[in-house]
This record gives sequence, structure tokens and C-alpha cells, in this order.
Amino acid sequence: MTRLSTTLRGLATAVAALFAVTAVPASAQARPEPRAPEDFVALRSVDPTIIEEMRYVTAHNFVGERVDGYRQPLCILTRPAAEALHRAQTRLLRQGYSLKVYDCYRPQRAVDHFVRWAEDLDDQKMKAEFYPEVDKTRLFTDGYIAEKSGHSRGSTVDLTLVRLPAKPTRPHHPGQPLVSCFAPQDERFPDNSVDMGTGYDCFDTRSHTLDPRIQGVQHANRMLLKNTLEDAGLVNLPEEWWHFTYKPEPYPDTYFDFPVSAKSLAGRR
Repeated sequence: MTRLSTTLRGLATAVAALFAVTAVPASAQARPEPRAPEDFVALRSVDPTIIEEMRYVTAHNFVGERVDGYRQPLCILTRPAAEALHRAQTRLLRQGYSLKVYDCYRPQRAVDHFVRWAEDLDDQKMKAEFYPEVDKTRLFTDGYIAEKSGHSRGSTVDLTLVRLPAKPTRPHHPGQPLVSCFAPQDERFPDNSVDMGTGYDCFDTRSHTLDPRIQGVQHANRMLLKNTLEDAGLVNLPEEWWHFTYKPEPYPDTYFDFPVSAKSLAGRR
């Protein structure tokens, strides 16, 4: 055997060995998805009467598409937060109302999606509905978008009130004409909730819970939601009438990233 052929054979053997080390099967490389801690539950397992309209699993939100990490239309919360909502729901049902949740636990990957969207100044397709008077360059400065969200800690929920019997909400169809989130209720998207003065996720100071421009029935509806939930142990964020956090939070400093799906609950319902 010539010196050249011996060298080539050695080189071929080395290359084969390198591929044997680096060509790991995809299944071995994939990391398993994180799971929720044992004290996270599906809200419907604690109170199946609460209406769930999970906006971020649909395209009807300020991003205009399904948000990363939302695999199923499922409200997941820490058990203490879910039980607090159950207490509030029990009281509201006696008054002819139901809670309706829009968002519950939110994975960090969803928050990262919001950040990428906010940095893309060319994407303005949902502006006319969700931030008609706010320049997109100000979303971080004005506090509408942040790199961390209390929702990722598992005890924060976005919700509203629905007068019973609940009417169906008309499905949103991408590309349909958009109407400002603070237009009169009979003009904006036909949500089946009571009139809160703005729609959900309205990036506008009119969404501040105690904004003085919100009067009459709209103000009364906000106060019914706020007072009922705070009596049950949930605290309102003053800048968003729909945003409440159970206190004390079981995970005040932990931001989870497991997907919103039944699998994340490890067999729990």
C-alpha cells in the first residue's frame, strides 16, 4: 500500500469518527419541554363555570397571530389563584354574572414574542384596534410591553364580566376591518362581556381602572369586577382594569416557561 493511500485511509477513518461523535440523533438532542410545578392547575378543574376565551391562542390580539407557547386554549394558574377566582365566581353567579378569562399563566417565550413584535416597527396590522393613539416606538417607554410579565409567575389573570345568560362571541376573522378598542361598545369588536369602556388589551390610558373619563355604567362594571376580586384576594393593576394578581404569590420571583397545554400539567386536569 502506498504512503498516499495509507494517508487517505487514515483521513477517512478520522472523518468517520468525527461524524460518529457529532451526528447525534435529533431525538437525543431535543430537550424535554418543562412541566408545571405540582401546585399549578387548570382553572376548569377548580371552577368549570368560569368562561374561558383565551385570546393569545388566536389571531385576535395586538400581535395579530397565535402567540408562542400557547398550544391549547387553556387557563392555567397556581391553585391559590384559581381558588380565589372560584370564590369570586360563586359570589358573582348569585348576582347574575360570570367571570370570563382572557389570559392566565403566560410562558416566558410568549413574552419574548411580544418583545420581538414591539421591536418590529413595520408590523402595524393590529394598530387600528389595539393601540390607535399610541406610537409603536413608545410601547416600552409607556409600559405596555416589558421583558418580564407577572403572568409568567402563574398567579396573574386577565378577565372581565359577562351578564348571564352568556351570549356567544362572534369569531374574529383575520383581515376584517378593525375598530378602535375605546370606540362605543356597539361599534367595537362584539365581545359578550359587559361594557368596561374599552376592549381587552387596549393600549390607552382609558384602560386605567379609575380613568375619570369612564363614568356611569362602565365605571360601575369596573368597580364590581375590582371589588369582587379584591375581596377574594386578587389585587388590581391600576393601569389595566382587566389585570389582577393573587396575593401573596406562591412564586413571586420565578418566571416559568412551560407551554400552555394539558401536557404541562403532567396528567392533572
